[in-house]
Parts: sequence; C-alpha cells; structure tokens
Amino acid sequence: MRILRAPYCERYMLAHVFSGTHKGLTGVLIDVEVDIANRGFPSVNLVGLPNKSIEEAKDRVRSAIVNTGFEMPDSRLTINLAPADIPKEGSEFDLPIALGILSASGMVDKKALQRSVFVGELSLEGKLRPISGVLPLALLAREKKMEYVYVPFENAAEAAIVPDIKVIPLFTLEDVILHLNGIKIRKPLDHIPLQTIAKEDLLFDFSMVSGQETAKRALEIAAAGFHNVHLRGVPGAGKTLLSRAFASILPPLLQEEMLEVSKIYSIVGQLHGKGFITHRPFRSPHHTTSRIGLIGGGTHPVPGEISLAHRGVLFLDEFPEFPRSTIESLRQPIEDGVVTISRAAGSVTFPARFILITASNPCPCGYLGHPTKRCKCSLSHIVRYQKKISGPILDRIDIHVDVPPVKHDKLLKHIDASIESSDTVRKRVIQARERQYERFHSFYMNGEMSTSDIRSKCVLKQAASNLLKTAVSRLSLSARSYFKIIKIAQTIADLGSKDSIEGPHIAEALQYRPKEE
Repeated sequence: MRILRAPYCERYMLAHVFSGTHKGLTGVLIDVEVDIANRGFPSVNLVGLPNKSIEEAKDRVRSAIVNTGFEMPDSRLTINLAPADIPKEGSEFDLPIALGILSASGMVDKKALQRSVFVGELSLEGKLRPISGVLPLALLAREKKMEYVYVPFENAAEAAIVPDIKVIPLFTLEDVILHLNGIKIRKPLDHIPLQTIAKEDLLFDFSMVSGQETAKRALEIAAAGFHNVHLRGVPGAGKTLLSRAFASILPPLLQEEMLEVSKIYSIVGQLHGKGFITHRPFRSPHHTTSRIGLIGGGTHPVPGEISLAHRGVLFLDEFPEFPRSTIESLRQPIEDGVVTISRAAGSVTFPARFILITASNPCPCGYLGHPTKRCKCSLSHIVRYQKKISGPILDRIDIHVDVPPVKHDKLLKHIDASIESSDTVRKRVIQARERQYERFHSFYMNGEMSTSDIRSKCVLKQAASNLLKTAVSRLSLSARSYFKIIKIAQTIADLGSKDSIEGPHIAEALQYRPKEE
C-alpha cells in the first residue's frame, strides 16, 4: 500500500539533511546532500570518504524505502557526506540518506528537515535500530542551535539527558515520514535531569572486609585525595575485595562528570539502553588484555579501559602478570589524565583521569613472608617477578600497602558492629574533597597537585617540617618522594579537617612509601 507519492513539487531534485558523526568524544555535523539527476542510468553514487559500512547503506536504504511503501527514484542519485575530508564510518547515516532521497523526490516536506539532526540504522523492512555515540551527537545538535534530534527509540533516553533540545523517538522510517509531513505527529521525549537520577546500588561494602584496618585507611586516603594505590600481599588476604569495595566509598558523580563519562560509554556502545552512567566506573581488565585494549586505539581509534575508567577506578589485579609494554604504556596517561592516539588519518584524544589500584603477590607462589606457609620460590624467581614492575611505574603510585593474612579471630566475627560501613567512610571522603574544592577553586584534588601547587597551597607546621627534614636525610628520599609525602599528608589533614599539615600527618604519610625505596 502506498502511503505517499510526491505531493510536493517535483522540481525539488536536491535535498539537505543534517546528521552527525564523532571524532574522539567530539561530535561533527555532517550535511547529507542528495541530488537526483534528470539524465543518466539509474545508479546510486555515495561520496564523501565513506567506509564499507556506509557503502552498504545504499542497499539497506533502497530496501527500507520500498518495503515502507514508497518508490525508489528511477534516476541517477549522487549522495555526498560533507565535509568530504572527514572519514566516516558506521550505520547512523541510513536514516538521513533515506530522508534525503525521499525529500529530493518530493515525498517529504523539505521545510520539515530544517533545524533537525537525524541518526539511525535502518533494517530492510524499514525499522530503526539503535546506534552508538548518540549522546555526543545530541550535544552537538544543541551546540549548533538545532531544535530537534530524531533518534531510534532505544537511544532516546540517552539523548534526552541533554537540555534545550527536543528528542523525537522513532520506531520505523514510516514514523519519521508521517511526522515530518504532519500526518501523525510524535511527541518529544521529556528531558531527563541528571540530578534526579538515582545512584545504583553497589555490591561490595567496607563492612564486608574483616580486619585490614591499615589497608582500609590507605584506601580512604586514596579516595579523598585521588591517589593511586598498590596493594601487595599473600593470596586470600582480601586485596581484590578491598579494591572492589573501594568504589563504594567514592563520592557520587557530579553532573558534569556524569555527562562526560556517559559520552565515552555512548561512543563504545556500552550504555545498554540506560542513556547515562550514574555511578563511578570500576574497570578490572584481565592481565591478558592487549595494549590497545587497555590504552585504546585501532584503525579507527576507540577508547580503551583507561578511558572507560575515567572519573572512576582502574583495578589491575595480578599486576606483574601484565605484559611489560602494556604496563609501561600507562606512564603518560597517569601523569596527564588524557591519552592521545595518533594514526595516519589524524590524532584523537580521550580523557583518562582515573584512580589506579594495583594488586600483586610478593613472589610467584605468593607466600613470601607468610607467617605459616613456606615460600617455594628461588631467589632468582623472586627477583625476576618483582622486576616485572618498573621503578618509574611504582614511582607514579602514591600509596603502597602490605596486606597481611587475616587473623582467624577476625574471620570468625561474622557480625562486628565496630566495622565501619562504606557510607560512614564516604561521608569523610566527601568532606575532605569539599575542602580541596575550596582550596583550589575547582574540581582539583591533592593527588593532582604540581610542585608549584604544593609550595603555594600546602602549609606545614614546624613539627611537620622538622620530621620531614629528618626523613629526607635518614631515608635518602628523592625529590619526587618528598613532594609525594606532602601530598598524602595534605589529604590526611583534610580528612581530619585541619587547615595545616601537622607532625602526625607526615608520620602517617611516611608509612605508605614502598618498602624497597
């Protein structure tokens, strides 16, 4: 059954439909131009640096148009994706290409396409399928002062978190055409304010961890000041449980952070229909993960695990088992908070501001230093195992903690009222971070301080200064270790609501140095 056939003037042989793609996390507006020639053999020419998936759109669009009840123009079609110097990939151009063809044929009101962005993949029967990267495109539409964004129904919630833009959810190509021609209007989806989104429940809590007060205290300091942590201990001591419970003491994502993290997950297609990320990411890649999987990359660069952990936690269990080249590739992202991937087509920068938590055993068998179990490793094996982690990487980790085996009396206490819950610890962490926001007048934390920041922002009392001088001379501390101790001490002072660093703060910070330093 034919729904509509060229009621609009047939002289409209050229049509413009706006769509978008993304380069890194940045959206790029694409003008889909469709020209129907009066002469020439029937054909479809697609230009503008499309990749294979876009080339295949010609057949998908043709079948979708015909199966929706319209006629494909029996003429020569030229489709240009402008600007032509930007490589394009993905299936999000199916919908704008189909609308461009129908508009140029006079089957869709050309004026209805103005101030709108269209994205979506078409099935052969004309249904719209979800795509990845809708959130950056919705932000782009708002930036370009567009009024509407037309997206597949499954992507609508993702786009609706962007204010000041009307999101039209769609199921089929027929829905779009009837709406644009004013036959059956679809209502825009209501805006979803980020501040109304509830935080997801976490599976792990500090109250689940028996004993390990020193490690818990170290993780609280790390959460408050954005410090990296290395946990070293025998198997079964609780390193993994501590690391997973660490996410439960982190403050909730701020609105700006929630939007930033959701953009990353949108690009890789991991929002799973939710439309947004409501909690701080916790990523725990296996030690067989490749360098590209961890850092990001590929022919068309995509974010890796360190970017997926942005504003959250990257947990690397069995740290020495990761390939040496993979571990060393973490140096620059840890320092800069971003990772830049360069390819022949250009460079892409992804954010990578995360708290790194690593866990390792003291030796290959894991029982070196265990009070009751004997280590079976030779000295050469132990040295080789420990050297898998280079000095420069360890130097970028602020807090080093030994996690001893849990004593039996602690394990037998299934319910211990003295064990603090994550909620109690989180309140102190939030309070300490608020002091840092006031100090730096931005979302900047102690772990990110530069040398000049330490000199200008950190105030040491005389007792703290004297203790630090003694430690430098007796322990032969390097300049990096000197400033690292001050950063940790400043976080300890913030947790205690102190305006200056005191002697006990320096003393506690000194405990978190690596033992082999």
